[in-house]
Amino acid sequence: MRLDRNFFAQPTLRLAPQLLGKQLVHRQNGLQISGLIVEVEAYLWRNDQACHAARGMTPKNRTMFAEPGMLYVYCIHASWCMNVVSERAGRGAAVLIRAVQPTSGHDAMRHNRGVESETEWTNGPGKLCQAFGIHRPHDGSDLVEHPNLWIEGCKGVTPFRIRRSPRIGIRLGTEFLYRYFVDSNRFVSGRARDHSASRNTELQCLAPSDPLRAIEP
Repeated sequence: MRLDRNFFAQPTLRLAPQLLGKQLVHRQNGLQISGLIVEVEAYLWRNDQACHAARGMTPKNRTMFAEPGMLYVYCIHASWCMNVVSERAGRGAAVLIRAVQPTSGHDAMRHNRGVESETEWTNGPGKLCQAFGIHRPHDGSDLVEHPNLWIEGCKGVTPFRIRRSPRIGIRLGTEFLYRYFVDSNRFVSGRARDHSASRNTELQCLAPSDPLRAIEP
């Protein structure tokens, strides 16, 4: 079931861990590419200098100030990154999707990324956008109503643990524990030492009603 506007309108620090285990879907040229979200980072509308909206609205970041559930896409280091707008219009908060576990469209991901290793297709925000074919024209897409791009809950339940850590790949706001990820999942980016065990596990789809797992530091 596609996630609705109310789901995305939650406070950012509440929304971020609840996106874990949900499925990102992109239909392109008659082909469906999808993956379970396994790593995210929250960026807040106030007291967060790492947030793109910290200094107000600009032509590049204006989507961050749109309705919750909109897709904010930006470029960094020649790679596109995707964020889900949270809270309410006018605030400028979002959740960065950092990694997903592929569930369909594997051949397309391999082609889009140009690498054979499955773990290298989507274990990072720039990688997953390349694998999914998401770039600047998708900025401002409405994940609630877009016919070919959305986030959904899934059928079936696989228990998992959520861990959190400081955000990575940034210079400001590194003291905040705003990065959430599925513990020991092999598609999570970043440092192996952040996990409680080796990164060798995978998820199966989660039901929309599946309860949020406990968050561990």
